[in-house]
Amino acid sequence: MIKFSDLQNINQKYAEALKEAAAAVIDSGRYLFGKRVNEFENSLAAYTNVSYAVGVSNGLDALRLILLAYVQTGQFKKGDEVLVPANTYIATLLSVFHAGLVPVLVEPDLETYNMDFNLIESRINSKTKAIILVHLYGRVCWDSKLKELADQYGLKLIEDNAQAFGAEWEGLKTGALGDAAAFSFFPTKNLGALGDAGAVSTNDGELASMVRMLSNYGSSEKSLNKVKGFNSRMDEIQAAFLQVKLKIVDEENELRRNLASQYLETICHPEIVLPKIDGALGNKSHVWHLFVIRSSQRNLLQQYLAERQIQTQIHYPIPPHQQEAWAEFEGLCLPITEKIHQEVLSLPLDPSLSKEDIEEVCRVINKFSV
Repeated sequence: MIKFSDLQNINQKYAEALKEAAAAVIDSGRYLFGKRVNEFENSLAAYTNVSYAVGVSNGLDALRLILLAYVQTGQFKKGDEVLVPANTYIATLLSVFHAGLVPVLVEPDLETYNMDFNLIESRINSKTKAIILVHLYGRVCWDSKLKELADQYGLKLIEDNAQAFGAEWEGLKTGALGDAAAFSFFPTKNLGALGDAGAVSTNDGELASMVRMLSNYGSSEKSLNKVKGFNSRMDEIQAAFLQVKLKIVDEENELRRNLASQYLETICHPEIVLPKIDGALGNKSHVWHLFVIRSSQRNLLQQYLAERQIQTQIHYPIPPHQQEAWAEFEGLCLPITEKIHQEVLSLPLDPSLSKEDIEEVCRVINKFSV
């Protein structure tokens, strides 16, 4: 069996260090508001090359707290609009909704799967206040024109960096490209915790302070609540685990790139569309959180692979605008998004896989017949 993602195997290389980190937290008697969260925040800020990083409980809250912080500081107001990619994971839209804002869906580019930059300006109006740029599947979603557009219309650029930890654009890390960024450290991410965790990065001190306050019941001082906040803090043990894993995340991203290159060089099938890579952006512009192919025979291909003990997943089977939870989008026609969701299939790719594993997946795929 070639598993899609083998977390036990992935974390085995860290086992002793993780046990030591856990023991140190247990022995400290300090499980919240301790030094390990501060240490990880400082390490994350240094790694990303930003002034501030704030640990929170998960990636959804990271996005939500950024948006709520802009509302709280008077830069956004209830009912303002935020542009989001139509093919993103549902959490991106939920963060907008739970901040009292309105998500406006923008179709993706069929080659990159990221938001189509050519469509953005047509969706901007007087209510638009921000663009959430999702670095989907690990590929940087950025262009110098975005900054010009944001400056022209007075928009905030917010990165959803859940899937692209360590990726770069012209020497800048994701998480440092926009006005603020949200990170998810869900266990399967390139930098994954052993539970839920997230973070916010920014160079805006006022925003960072408000995010921190909102994440702690609206309090920056014990028993004094300045705003109506939430309980969304990173705990000490996840921070300790993340500090251990941060040390070799670049090494693991390079392993992902090597495995992805093997897929790209070896899969050759008329029914399969491989990811398109823009060499001008450089190798570091993609960290391959997921290796996503497309096929009009996706369901048959997935079944075929499963019968041969190769696990795959679909990211994502139902687009947000067709989900029951988003009845307000009923009847919306987004042909590119719908095509992507009908055809995408994610192949196994994580640092625990061997070249032989990838070779076997490629061999089986190349023999697929309809």
